[in-house]
Amino acid sequence: MSAALSRIGFTDQLLLTPAEMALADRASIDAGVSGIDLMEAAGHAVANAVQRYWSIRPVLVLCGPGGNGGDGFAAARHLAVAGWQVRLASLCPVAALSGDAAHHASLWHGPVEGFSVSLLNDAQIVVDAIFGSGLSRSVDGTAGMMIEAMIQRASVICAVDVPSGMDDATGAVLGVAAPAAVTVTFFRKKPGHLLSPGKTLCGKLEVADIGTPESVFDAIKAEIGKTGERCQTWENGTALWESAYPWPHPEGHKYQRGHALILGGAKITGASRLTARAATRVGAGLVTLAAPKQVWAVYATALTGVMVRALRRDQAGQVNIDFADLLSDVRHNAIAIGPGVGVGDGTRGAVIGALSTRRAVVLDADALTSFAEEPAILFKAINGPCVLTPHEGEFARLFDVAGDKLTRARQAAKTSGAVVLLKGSDTVIAEPGGRAVINSNAPATLATGGSGDVLTGFVTGLLAQGLDPFRAACAATWLHGEVATAFGAGLIAEDIPDGLPDVLNRLLRIQTQQEGFG
Repeated sequence: MSAALSRIGFTDQLLLTPAEMALADRASIDAGVSGIDLMEAAGHAVANAVQRYWSIRPVLVLCGPGGNGGDGFAAARHLAVAGWQVRLASLCPVAALSGDAAHHASLWHGPVEGFSVSLLNDAQIVVDAIFGSGLSRSVDGTAGMMIEAMIQRASVICAVDVPSGMDDATGAVLGVAAPAAVTVTFFRKKPGHLLSPGKTLCGKLEVADIGTPESVFDAIKAEIGKTGERCQTWENGTALWESAYPWPHPEGHKYQRGHALILGGAKITGASRLTARAATRVGAGLVTLAAPKQVWAVYATALTGVMVRALRRDQAGQVNIDFADLLSDVRHNAIAIGPGVGVGDGTRGAVIGALSTRRAVVLDADALTSFAEEPAILFKAINGPCVLTPHEGEFARLFDVAGDKLTRARQAAKTSGAVVLLKGSDTVIAEPGGRAVINSNAPATLATGGSGDVLTGFVTGLLAQGLDPFRAACAATWLHGEVATAFGAGLIAEDIPDGLPDVLNRLLRIQTQQEGFG
């Protein structure tokens, strides 16, 4: 792990697995914070969230048999004290509760009803405190019927920690889960809060401070270290890479900002043009686009700030003859292949040639699909800094791995020896050593043709400027999403590079303020 990432390893952006969160709770108690106090604070946080988002109206609190149910009892009490009309139902008899949950149940002086679908008739808000973190089985029976009824009635829900039935490690639905308008979780987010479909089920996600001391991270680190593992999953954000971001220096010049080389295709010319424009906009000092001779004019006319080199081809039109000459120029320190280049022997040869330089390489789209029949050849050729940027379809052509998205991306990175940027609304970036980041700022408007080609260009341009592959992929993905979010409706791929300066200038202003200037 790099020094910079070590410094941010235990920050607000760290994501905790259910097991790590359980360790945090135990470490909090060992540090002198009682479980009763933690549950009291959690219930208070839920009640506060309900009061912020809604005006007073009838509320139904559904409590499960464990700690999540205890949070529900505490939330119900705080809402009742605030003047809300509260009905409370428990999945199990109060006498069956134990520990902290039993304590908070004893503080509730109103009626405790059993689960019944009819309870939803008069409820305008439902506090879902049935099942929380660490659920490992499919929801069925009485709880399942209640959750199904909430879905059918489109109940307005505030979920405690997670929507009941959601796996907070993976975001998967275990049997059934009702979507929440608001989810209140505690201390840190979990991976499932950011992975689909969990991120959608959670609605607006809030993280409440319930008094968990920061010292618990030492205990988590020590306990996990016994198995040779470590906390290593983060939500993507500027703290992960801003200290290494390649801002221009006053004494710098374009040759110090890298020279990106991008391979273009003969038929789909727009894709690699978007890649080249994005690499330029993100700060690469120079960008060369190598285009087939017959369409050289198309590229050269459209790209005024990019050097366009004409490529010759053999009679079969398959093999690049002089792309190797461009690769031999060591000034080309970052190479992108894939967008619009076509699937076939020529692309495979270009990829193998690029990887043989051991310079930074980004492979996307057709460059990945060209190895679908023999992915091992690609993986064997990766011996230097490399980022693969597949969407789910391209990923499936290369990797035979099962499981949730985080697990699959990590395994793919380990198998390939490259940083894997598995795209989607919940993009996961993983490196061979196991570190992973989940990106959470991608709006639905990014689902437009060419946006992935722009992302490839951002990654390439940052690599050209010297950022390491993992942080280049993280920074590029976050910037990509931030531009789209700022732009709003009507976004097309061409808007993304042009919107980047506004985002970068905002980051610069924030950085200047943090340094004490302005």
